[in-house]
Amino acid sequence: MVEFPTLQFLQVLSEEEQNALAATPAHPAGLYALYASCVAGNLVEQLWNFAWPSAIALLHPSLLPVAVIGFFTKLVIIGGGPLIGKLMDHFPRVPSYICLNIVQAAAQLLSASMIIYAHSVPHSSTSSMLLRPWFIVLVLAGAVERLFGVATGVAMERDWVVLLAGINRPIALAKANAVLSRIDLLCEIAGASLFGVLLSKFDPVTCLKFAAGLMLCSLPIVVVLTWLTNKLSTGVLDRTKTSQTCCRTATGESLPEDDNIVDIGLEAIKHGWKEYIQQPVLPASLAYVLLYFNVVLTPGSLMTAFLTQRGLNPSIIGAFSGVCAFMGVAATFISANLVRQFGILKAGAVGLIFQASLLTLAVGVYWSGCLTQQSPLLFFLSLIVLSRLGHMSYDVVGAQILQTAIPSSKANIIGTTEVAVASLAESVMLGVAIVGNDTSQFGFLAMLSLLSVVGAAWMFCRWLLNPTDKQRSLFSFDPHF
Repeated sequence: MVEFPTLQFLQVLSEEEQNALAATPAHPAGLYALYASCVAGNLVEQLWNFAWPSAIALLHPSLLPVAVIGFFTKLVIIGGGPLIGKLMDHFPRVPSYICLNIVQAAAQLLSASMIIYAHSVPHSSTSSMLLRPWFIVLVLAGAVERLFGVATGVAMERDWVVLLAGINRPIALAKANAVLSRIDLLCEIAGASLFGVLLSKFDPVTCLKFAAGLMLCSLPIVVVLTWLTNKLSTGVLDRTKTSQTCCRTATGESLPEDDNIVDIGLEAIKHGWKEYIQQPVLPASLAYVLLYFNVVLTPGSLMTAFLTQRGLNPSIIGAFSGVCAFMGVAATFISANLVRQFGILKAGAVGLIFQASLLTLAVGVYWSGCLTQQSPLLFFLSLIVLSRLGHMSYDVVGAQILQTAIPSSKANIIGTTEVAVASLAESVMLGVAIVGNDTSQFGFLAMLSLLSVVGAAWMFCRWLLNPTDKQRSLFSFDPHF
């Protein structure tokens, strides 16, 4: 008589063990190296984001040069985002990321050189400045710098961190996303503060030379840390992306080698928009895009101009921007707890509803007509400050939703296309603000901003209440869903 071996029962993890596993990154050492790389890269990037408009503004009191550079940059991101995302999806991660950083640093150095040259020649009127060769080069270099900066950010936030933290470890991924957002916000505060202090003590040319030196020093550090990230994660970044090879598209078609760059670019844009629209979590992404229509009820240039017209003390205006940034840092701590308590999807709804509720109160305070007094104005600003908790919470959680649902083979092209759509939304609202540029129209702009945030919350919650089978399958690990 033949005896069969006794079947062993598979051990089922307890709830505590499942939570511990969900909170443990797949490659913790590689994740720490990634954080260090982000600190080195983001500090220089955020310093430069503050440095170039400050240095340009010192050349002429008009805001037109800065506006022209910003607007053209958004156009390049809208058109070039899908193209560079497609290229990133067809090349190995580490070499392509290093190339992106090298090009971005070169564009920053070229921009710094052009501004230094501009400060060394006699000042001209704003209209003639726009036609100068150095300004044209600055516009082009600035657009390339932002485009490649966006690409490196998408690679880190939508692809690399998912592999290092683990797509099936939601708490660890939420914590990693929170740390990346925290690094970005802290670097923004540090970079702006550092260049601001330097600018108050030294002339602009000296400050720009310091910024250029910092760019040259940080680039090799970022390259080494990038290599170290892959080494400490046992080469997980070298793995082939799912459903693709390095020379074929996601649909299995060969890349068009014989077509000109225009045809390739148009095909990439069309492919990027197609993939973006077909993604399984499109409502979550559109909710993120809708938040970019809110260009008024944020600590941006329009709010600064409005508060200045109201005669508010400049120190209070500066404190408002600083506290909003620190609220963003606080939100990165809160988002991980929200994911643990409510799950990924419900945590996103909580953040959006919280932001929409507080901004509704803020707009109500504005329309009450009592902002002529300082106390109601400060209460109005406090509501906006608190709303940043909801905004940044969804920023972190929303990124994790897309990380979970989008395969690595399409992460870059969908991520860069999303940035392009968000840039389009922001440019549309800036166009409306240009038309209604009088402070008496601020209430109308505030109402449009509020409607965009409320629309984002409504769209996300409606999607959450009517899940599809695909959605249930993607988020089956979420115990709260």
